Parts: sequence; structure tokens; C-alpha cells
Amino acid sequence: MKNTVYIEVTTTDPTFNLALEEYVFEQMPRENQYFITWQNDNAIIVGRHQNTETEINEEFVREKNIKVVRRLSGGGAVYHDLGNLNFTFIADAEPGQKVDLHKFCQPIADTLRALGANASVNGRNDILVDDKKVSGNAQYVRQGRVMHHGTILFDSDMSVLSQALLPHPEKMKGKGVKSVRSRVTNVRPSLSQDMTMEEFRRALASSLMKNGFEYYELTPQDIAAIEDIRLRRYATREWNYGFCKTTGLTRVQRIEGCGTVEAHISFNEDFISQVVFHGDFFSTRSPEELGQLLIGLPLNHDAIRTALEGHHAGDYITGLTNEDVVNLLCNLQS
Repeated sequence: MKNTVYIEVTTTDPTFNLALEEYVFEQMPRENQYFITWQNDNAIIVGRHQNTETEINEEFVREKNIKVVRRLSGGGAVYHDLGNLNFTFIADAEPGQKVDLHKFCQPIADTLRALGANASVNGRNDILVDDKKVSGNAQYVRQGRVMHHGTILFDSDMSVLSQALLPHPEKMKGKGVKSVRSRVTNVRPSLSQDMTMEEFRRALASSLMKNGFEYYELTPQDIAAIEDIRLRRYATREWNYGFCKTTGLTRVQRIEGCGTVEAHISFNEDFISQVVFHGDFFSTRSPEELGQLLIGLPLNHDAIRTALEGHHAGDYITGLTNEDVVNLLCNLQS
């Protein structure tokens, strides 16, 4: 069994904390597995493949001075404040580098249950308490390693959360709920014994690392390397807001087991010149590679279906089938 290294982060700057995750994932010794707890103050963290401007209430975000930062993993946008605790597992990936959220979500749910909350894992990436979401999770898989991170709404300000994020219309179809706020809740009121955030943080770490761990404190060299990553990526508008705008068609579908997928299609005369995929989906390979397979084709279901033969769309967008791509681009209902 690999040695578990625990890093308890004290900074609440989201640009630094996401850079820290990347540093541990890419540069710290691979013979260890890592568990990190951290918090961001007043921030929206958007998924790797999302169009930031369509996910946030931009006027409210400016007014409340909320930082907006893009992460490495897919999935949807989440709001963080100091009533929210974030956790990260970094370990060896399963063979095939598939996204496996349940493996890491279940121990969190078990810990919450041990503390008195009626917690369960539901859907592709959520932990629920009494059927309301308390934790969203996402993964980034690369070169045989997985970074799984999630949120825990412990005592967050729900009024800010509900105003800062814009639920996607496709995601809300048929759900019978009207707002972000109605679908989420805090963990703290459900615990059998009240505790502070720091007590909860310690209880979570102790429960998840029963077999022991090595506490690690970042060195000045670590911090300098993290700061370099922060400045090059997470502190830039290009990374956080960058979105390749296309002139042409936009197709959007909510696909079961996948998420909301947007296809922005450009044309040169009657043939596809570019397809850009955005959404709250997960991926293990770049969706750009899937778009490359479609260049030069007419927007025709037979042509697209033929071009995808020998390829598996789910390798690029988790849960997506080749037929889903055909239906999405040709505006057919699956």
C-alpha cells in the first residue's frame, strides 16, 4: 500500500489552491498518494470544458467581488466560501484511465453518515444528505494518475450561492425544481453533534486516513513552484474566461450519464470547419480531438456516423456514444 501524504492548506486564494493541486499532481513523488483539504474564500470554480460567461451571474459576481477560476477537471461550476470545505485525492488511476467517481465519493459519504448525516452517493458525481446535494465531485485523469476533488457544503451562505450561479436550462428540464438553492443544503444541521469547521475538517481527515498518514508542510521551493503555475495559468483571464467563439450553429442537449453538451459548429461553405464542445461533462482525452474528426464533413447524420466508425466518443467525453454525437449535431432527439 502506498504511503498517504496529508497536506492541510491554509491559504484561501483559489488561484493558488488550484495551482497547488496541479503541482502535487504533476511534480510531487508518484510513489505516494495524497490527501489535501483546502478552502476558497468567495469564489466560483468552473469546469474545464465550460463556457464561463454562461455559467455565472456576471453582474452579481462583479458586485460581490467573487473570483472566477477554471479548474483542470470537467464537471459543473461550483461556488466556494469559507463555509465550504474542499478535499482532493491524488492517487494511481484505475487501468484504462476511466473516470470512477464512486470510489472516492463513497468514503466521504460514509464519514458523513458516521457523523450523523443521512448521506448517500447519487447520480454521476453527487453526495446527498436527505436527498439534497451537499457535495459535487470531479476528476482529472492523466498518465496513470487521478486527481479527484470535491466540495462539502458545511455551513455555506446559500443566498450567495443561488445568485452567483446560473443553472443551465437544459439541466433543469423535467427536474421539477426551480432553483439552485432548492437542490442543495448544508451538512452542519444534519450532524448528530454540532462542530466547527476546523473540528469537521479534522474529523474528515482522521476518518479517511485511519491507516495512518504523513503530514507534509510546503517548503519555500514548493511555494515558489506553485506561484509560477498560478501566474501562468490560474491568474490569467485567458484560462479562466477563454472561450473559442464560433459563427454558425449551436446545438445543446442534456445527455443521460454524460451531462449537458454544447456543440458550436462553424462552416466553410457547406462543410464543417470547426466543432467546439463545451459543457459540464467529464473527459479523459481532449474533446478537441473529437472535433477534429468532424472537420470537412457535411452536417449529415450518415456522414458523421461513418466518420466516427472505429472511434468511441466516450473516450473524449465520458458517457457519450457515437450516436449521441450524431443526434446532437444533427439536432435529433435521442
